Amino acid sequence: MEMNGSQRIEAPREEVYAALNDVDVLRQCIPGCQSIEKTSDTEMNAKVTLRIGPVKASFTGKVTLSDLNPPNGYTISGEGSGGMAGFAKGGAKVDLVPDGEATILNYAVKAEIGGKIAQLGSRLIDGTAKKLAGDFFAKFSEIVGPQPLVEDAETEEAETEEAAVKKGWVGRLRDSL
Repeated sequence: MEMNGSQRIEAPREEVYAALNDVDVLRQCIPGCQSIEKTSDTEMNAKVTLRIGPVKASFTGKVTLSDLNPPNGYTISGEGSGGMAGFAKGGAKVDLVPDGEATILNYAVKAEIGGKIAQLGSRLIDGTAKKLAGDFFAKFSEIVGPQPLVEDAETEEAETEEAAVKKGWVGRLRDSL
């Protein structure tokens, strides 16, 4: 499986690079991440539990960073075993490009899977991989990007409540359907 994409992160390139190397940030962003620990400057051990279609598996594995080029990017590779469910191994080339005050994160992923998971079919696996990548980058952007002001959140909540009152119970019922 191969997947390419890019994501705009509203933070300077140096902050994005640092966050990509921060196990606490990664733990929060990786879908299903149970644990991740840094064993050296370029190696980490991780445990992730995922559901791919009808198969739920816990993978334990090793992640290695190479071709380090701070703050421009690196190559990340890993392999993990999910026991009876199978295995996964692959890597990604990550390039960070400044875009004004923000950063464009480009990635090219290559992955290989085997075992029961491989029997699920490429459409299901590709769809799940794209969803997991989307979930990762949404959470990563949320954590690394600028945090909303508390005032803005309170104002937005008040406006939402006011709009709900104006709609009445019929409008709220229609929205919930």
